[in-house]
Amino acid sequence: MRAAVYDAYGPPSQVRIAQIPVPTPRPGQVLIEVVATSVNLSDWEGLHGSPAYARLGGLFTPRRHVLGSDIAGRVVAVAPDVSAFRVGDEVYGDNLQLMGGFAEYAVAPASALALKPPELTFVEASTIPQSGAIALQAVARARPGERMLLNGAGGGAGSFAIQLAKAAGLHVTAVDNASKLDFLRELDADEVIDYRMQDFTRTGPYELVIDLVAHRSVFALRRALARGGRYFMVGGTVRTMLRLLTIGQVLGALTGTRLGILFVREGPSHFGPLTERIVAGEVQVRIDRVFRLEEIREALTHHGEGRALGKVVVQVREE
Repeated sequence: MRAAVYDAYGPPSQVRIAQIPVPTPRPGQVLIEVVATSVNLSDWEGLHGSPAYARLGGLFTPRRHVLGSDIAGRVVAVAPDVSAFRVGDEVYGDNLQLMGGFAEYAVAPASALALKPPELTFVEASTIPQSGAIALQAVARARPGERMLLNGAGGGAGSFAIQLAKAAGLHVTAVDNASKLDFLRELDADEVIDYRMQDFTRTGPYELVIDLVAHRSVFALRRALARGGRYFMVGGTVRTMLRLLTIGQVLGALTGTRLGILFVREGPSHFGPLTERIVAGEVQVRIDRVFRLEEIREALTHHGEGRALGKVVVQVREE
């Protein structure tokens, strides 16, 4: 089968299209004929081996050689102990533990998958699992009427989170680069900030800050919070993570705030509620570009360099 393979950490030029064997499902797994796989920050981190936690299990060389976790496709084989799915089922899910979605076939745990609603295309379904789980769990930390700031708002998780937050009655401030500000306004953000021109930690204060690209000092992040406010890191540097787990805990206790990490739970029960709202027409899937498998380098670059408005998808085969 064709797959986008990389053997060393580095830029997208490390990725090449190669012929590799079709994987065989082990106990608890299914084999999927991949139709579409969306690009996530975890793919960019896994490719570069940075931050350091992206190298878990593969300190010097990648543990997995095919990236791509948010897959959508058709079941073509199931392990004998799997009863939840049958051959021919249309499924989607976040295969973060095994990856392998940028290929013609991928194996995934049955527990990571859900049946794809017929109302959604495979391309649309592939955008939901990881970004959707992040958005749902982030917005769940807010209370109606609060002021919420979302840093790194122009990507997939941000595009879902803004819509969910507005529907929940929040005042939303969205932060990203200047090229994304009109897009953020289209999503109905109340205020937008170009991080290159304005320091969001000197605005506010906010009852909730969700940081998808955390790298600021703990003291600067605390400055953005109202009394009783909460700050949660979703993605960012290891340095920021460690400081939040140490200094952040003390600083929060002293100032009546909370500074911590949002440990996102995975699986259909955590992204399924967003799918239901998308099918109902309450939330839109915003797709910036769809690339072919042969264009994987361009897809990773477009996403990784922060140019994507919403989601980027790699379509492996026709719907």
